[in-house]
Amino acid sequence: MKKKGVEMSMNVIIIAAIGLLILLILAFLVVNYVGKTNEGLKSCSVAYGGICKTDCGDLGPATTEQTDCDTGQKCCKVVG
Repeated sequence: MKKKGVEMSMNVIIIAAIGLLILLILAFLVVNYVGKTNEGLKSCSVAYGGICKTDCGDLGPATTEQTDCDTGQKCCKVVG
């Protein structure tokens, strides 16, 4: 009778360990995906279809300041 109780405890521990491993893998994948998405959002050309310029002129400035443009440049895009 005691042996069966020990086997059940071991099964629960093994299942819990597998579950934790799966959760860790999923957490890693989500964090990795979010990081790549954030990098894409900072790209002037990818996120806004724009170009980096010091003066936008006829083009409208993008709505964010956090882009991959060089210092002193803005992400400009066609408005309309």
